[in-house]
Amino acid sequence: MQSSYDLFKALKDAGYIKEEREELWWPKSRTFEVIVGTVLTQQAKWEKVEICLENLRERNLLDLDSIASIDVSALSLLIKPSGFYNNKAKNLKKLCQNISEDFGSFEEFALHVTKEWLLSQKGIGEESCDSILCYACGQETMVVDSYTNRLLTKFGYEFESYSELQEWLIQGIESNYDKINKLYKKEMDLNTIYARFHGKIVEFCKENMRGKNVNIDILGLE
Repeated sequence: MQSSYDLFKALKDAGYIKEEREELWWPKSRTFEVIVGTVLTQQAKWEKVEICLENLRERNLLDLDSIASIDVSALSLLIKPSGFYNNKAKNLKKLCQNISEDFGSFEEFALHVTKEWLLSQKGIGEESCDSILCYACGQETMVVDSYTNRLLTKFGYEFESYSELQEWLIQGIESNYDKINKLYKKEMDLNTIYARFHGKIVEFCKENMRGKNVNIDILGLE
């Protein structure tokens, strides 16, 4: 494997993303719901997050103003299935209050937020930041997670930092952008490509990872 493009193509050829979802992979992409899901999915399985999202949805609380104004203890109970719910409730409410204060609405936030602003928010690390930028805001951002790192380690790659791994992924995609468009037989923007690339990695690893071991044979890469 010479570049991230080789990995991208191998994952696509292997049928990932297997379950056809929204074009950007993350459910309800480019909506406020992604912000809530990003915070809740920290150290939690997505199935648990879905329960929390449904709890909020049933009570008509899945919007910026509602989360910003809800009592923290009430929010904690609704998101309890995701774990670490007291801290997540505090961080999520404060994040929503800051979005409302600094941007006025989710739509303005999505258009104008920067990585620096997000990283300055309590409880938002690099992966959460890039997940929001990519899936909520539609920015050209590649998300890096533990699956990505473990998969590339299996291929003999080692990176010193999140940003170094991210740059390697981006470089392979951008330098082979025309090839990717030919793979899909249509022109795709970089946000869509990065979103689907991350989704391919996550779905592949969930199916082929047992503990620290990743079965990469089906990808046919060396």
